[in-house]
Amino acid sequence: MHQTISCGIIVFNEERNIREALDSVAWMDEIIIVDSYSTDNTVQICREFTPHVFQRRWNGFGEQKNFAIDHATSDWVFILDADERVSDDLRAEIQRVLEVSDQAGPVAYSHPRKNYYYGEWVRWGGVYPDYQLRLFRRGVGRLNDSEPHPRFVFEGLHGYLTNALDHYTERTIEDHFTKFNNLTTLAARERGKTKKTVRWTDLTVRPVFTFWKYYVRRQGFRDGVRGLIVCVFASMYTFVKYAKLWDTTRQNASQLDRR
Repeated sequence: MHQTISCGIIVFNEERNIREALDSVAWMDEIIIVDSYSTDNTVQICREFTPHVFQRRWNGFGEQKNFAIDHATSDWVFILDADERVSDDLRAEIQRVLEVSDQAGPVAYSHPRKNYYYGEWVRWGGVYPDYQLRLFRRGVGRLNDSEPHPRFVFEGLHGYLTNALDHYTERTIEDHFTKFNNLTTLAARERGKTKKTVRWTDLTVRPVFTFWKYYVRRQGFRDGVRGLIVCVFASMYTFVKYAKLWDTTRQNASQLDRR
């Protein structure tokens, strides 16, 4: 018996991306949109594809996606971001999973993801295969509260698909900077849960090591200028994350002193 599948997507001001994302999953049985009160045409576009459009205040990536999962009614759930596309090959592979009703088989599947930077697929520097766990049986687990990349925690067997999801992550350098500030703030907050003191080595050695790891060890140089830029951004991400954590701990210490 063919099993059904729901797609959950969280959005905010994604009118540039969302139509192509929805086109790529229009074959699924149900689409659930969770919007954080977009001010552009995102909601109007989404309503062309599905009546299941919810608006709620932003509460973090994990909680927003869990809200979508909770409103799914199909046998399986697939989580998609607005800048991602389900390729034809991945669609066919997912459909083969749905055709198999083996209750003893995997309850969640990971698959590769192709990340496109500035118009081209970047293959090196640790950017590929970038496995993502997005397909799972409804009810087997939930996303945790780690930010900005929550992890799906579940019980049961874990399987792997071979075909990739397409991710148009940064179309321009400006796109990269637009996301950069918010993501480094979330990463600093998450790191601060376990690290209370930022040392000079965190601000010097760590960023340099990050660049070496991605550009040299993981051969980011093989992607040419794009690979260089992506690896520099990775190094900058590490530096800014720890700089923001240092600033937060400094402000907290200052407030305690004033008390």
